[in-house]
Amino acid sequence: MKFNSIHHVAIICADYQKSKEFYVNLLGFETIQETYRKERNSYKLDLQVGKCDRLELFSFPNPPERPSQPEACGLRHLAFEVEDIAASVAELEAKGIAVEPIRLDELTGKRFTFFKDPDGLPLEIYEG
Repeated sequence: MKFNSIHHVAIICADYQKSKEFYVNLLGFETIQETYRKERNSYKLDLQVGKCDRLELFSFPNPPERPSQPEACGLRHLAFEVEDIAASVAELEAKGIAVEPIRLDELTGKRFTFFKDPDGLPLEIYEG
């Protein structure tokens, strides 16, 4: 089997409107399609990230909380490549988003840092 790419990453949010505001209006991801599924009392929001990546936001009634920080089994974090880490940090902070201090990847020499979405999901920006 040959995999071509990652088609999408899906995130279940506790507060759909808050997460939609965060990903669309604060981070600037473009809405592809928003669907409400009445039988599930659930929204699905398809977002475009860059030229070819997609993120899906889901809402479900009473989803369980994330069990622990990034060291738990499962998805550790979601990373986005940016051109200028300092400018990206400044833009996030100007929008009221707390960002950790910039770090240096000792293996690649690239700079990166973390911030969190409204549900505490660790998000990384990594300088390309």
